[in-house]
Amino acid sequence: MEKIKIIGGDPLQGMVKVSGAKNSAVALIPATILADSPVTIEGLPNISDVRILGDLIEEIGGTFHFDGKKAVIDPSNMVPMPLPNGKVKKLRASYYLMGAMLGRFKKAVVGLPGGCHLGPRPIDQHIKGFEALGAKVTNEQGAIYLRAEELRGARIFLDVVSVGATINIMLAAVRAKGRTIIENAAKEPEIIDVATLLSNMGANIKGAGTDVIRIDGVEKLSGCRHSIIPDRIEAGTYMIAAAAMGKEVIIDNVIPQHVESLIAKLREMGVHIETSDDQILVSSIPDLKAVDVKTLVYPGFPTDLQQPFTSLLTKAHGTSVVTDTIYSARFKHIDELRRMNANIKVEGCSAIITGPSQLQGAKVKASDLRAGAALVIAGLMAEGLTEIAGVEHIDRGYSNLVEKLAGIGATIWREKMTDEEIEQVKNA
Repeated sequence: MEKIKIIGGDPLQGMVKVSGAKNSAVALIPATILADSPVTIEGLPNISDVRILGDLIEEIGGTFHFDGKKAVIDPSNMVPMPLPNGKVKKLRASYYLMGAMLGRFKKAVVGLPGGCHLGPRPIDQHIKGFEALGAKVTNEQGAIYLRAEELRGARIFLDVVSVGATINIMLAAVRAKGRTIIENAAKEPEIIDVATLLSNMGANIKGAGTDVIRIDGVEKLSGCRHSIIPDRIEAGTYMIAAAAMGKEVIIDNVIPQHVESLIAKLREMGVHIETSDDQILVSSIPDLKAVDVKTLVYPGFPTDLQQPFTSLLTKAHGTSVVTDTIYSARFKHIDELRRMNANIKVEGCSAIITGPSQLQGAKVKASDLRAGAALVIAGLMAEGLTEIAGVEHIDRGYSNLVEKLAGIGATIWREKMTDEEIEQVKNA
């Protein structure tokens, strides 16, 4: 086990390159199960979620060759092996294996997902979709059992806009008989990315990126090459770090349209931002203005950037309110920020931040992936030394975070934890 150490206060300057999108990668890899020949995905982020999914692909008889950037996946010898527990439990996105295996084999057994503890992420909309396509779904001892004689296209209206359910129903429907229509579908860029891969494999999908997706089932899908989109959440995290401490930071390999809601909020605070086709330049100003933020489904402000953004708001003049309408449990970073001298109180699903506060270095712990990002940004802003435990959460979604920040001037490094510290973390 490791910890990240940061000595705060250094100005950031230079260029940081964004990796491929985590939230795409965890759906693209399961999608390859539907092909009958090898698939190459370029630009994958080198994160633990990708490596765990690779192991799961091999568990069911596929091959997964990953060099840290590009993966070649051969699904031709896969079998519908049950995956009731083990590595499946370490991953939120393991539920995409359900849709992909159901689509290819007409049956699947997948343990209920793990990942960050952000309160309930119900999969009732996924199940409703699978049942509409003709599958019988049961929950037996914490694993979901899916079985179908055949899958037939259906009209499915999602009661809540869900990225996971939209992608999962797409995966199950591409090889079903007839037409599937998903209404009230999520519109995230990651859905377009998955639809692009499936289309390259031979699927017939129209309307990805709108709220109605039409899928005409095909008999078979074949391997192809696909380049993943850049990670808009990683890009946003570095933009927020630059807004906090940046002289001039260029974020490279980014699609500015994917982070429009964040650009608008940072400009409202007074941050200087310029965009080009695939780069964003961010320069901070001394006196940031307080703003209110409410998380919404895409293209609204992403819940995944709420926590890092809260750290930035401790520097702004006035009172800011951050409301998370997506995950009410996403305030576990607040206690840690308070330890660092932030003036924040939580009321219902809102955090009220009064600033500016000069953050002070402290020993803190990341409870989930984006809380980890929030604490790293707080550490960059703080006076003195910040030590962050729970680094394994950060490694789930950020590729080479420490190296990338050090490359633009941060004093940040990793250290092995002592046995004593490991005990303390386990007991906490």
